Amino acid sequence: MSTRTTDEQVFRELADTYRHELHLHCYRILGSFTDAEDAVQETLLAAWRGLDGFEGCSSLRTWLCRIATNRCLNAQRDAGRRRPPEPVPPFDPPEPSLRGEMTWLQPYPDELLERVADSEPGPEARYGTREAIELAFITGLQLLPPRQAAALVLRDVLCFPADEVASMLGTTETAIKGILQRARASLDKHRDGAAHRPSPQERELTRRFADAFTAADLDGVLSLLTDDAWLAMPPAPHEYHGLAAIAGFLRVTMAIPVERFTVTPTRANNQPAFRCRHGETSAGLMVLTLDGDRIRAITRFLHQK
Repeated sequence: MSTRTTDEQVFRELADTYRHELHLHCYRILGSFTDAEDAVQETLLAAWRGLDGFEGCSSLRTWLCRIATNRCLNAQRDAGRRRPPEPVPPFDPPEPSLRGEMTWLQPYPDELLERVADSEPGPEARYGTREAIELAFITGLQLLPPRQAAALVLRDVLCFPADEVASMLGTTETAIKGILQRARASLDKHRDGAAHRPSPQERELTRRFADAFTAADLDGVLSLLTDDAWLAMPPAPHEYHGLAAIAGFLRVTMAIPVERFTVTPTRANNQPAFRCRHGETSAGLMVLTLDGDRIRAITRFLHQK
């Protein structure tokens, strides 16, 4: 067996150790499960091609995160990758409250989080493991300038020292402090702290929602929402904010004759979720954001299974 083949086998074994962490890292920055997969593949290919230049001045994890971060920043400059085509609804939807721009957002299945090694945050983590994957956090990251989002994830979630973050992003430690200050201030505006660990109360609330939603019980669904609840449907840009707007949209969709609508409980982004089906056909993934004993947001990912 050649030395190159042996090196490749060793590299693959080491890379596999970090593959899931890299995927979660890329997902946080990109907000897209699919784009994160592409970024990881590009990262590992670039790392293999540049293996001869890896001098061991940093750990393999740091080196791979540096490559992955820069692949993500490159992907964000390519707007075509981040904007999936807008779906055409089979009905005439009511006028939305607004047309959101974050149509690339995708959910992250909870079962994949279990594959990330050492998922507990370090002592310098500003954001807990659970919070750092919730939809509100991922959404907030997408609203930041890309370098701010990357710096915040590297420093406040993955706990890399400030000097290493500066090196990864090709800037100075002083500049990183300023970038982080602006990123933290912006992100704090979008954090809601609403999600929490699964509990009997959560299971009862989500069961009642599932029963009302599958029965097309509009009043039953609305009774479970907060007054400022909102509904979004990536990759469609339509968003409906407030009970009246949500009621107007659901009233139209619930009146459309379809095959039997069913939901199966699951979890995504550390939040309760449902896999939806019309008869035998997948009808997307619905993720709920809770606020105490009510539901603050419904995010229906139309193309997820």
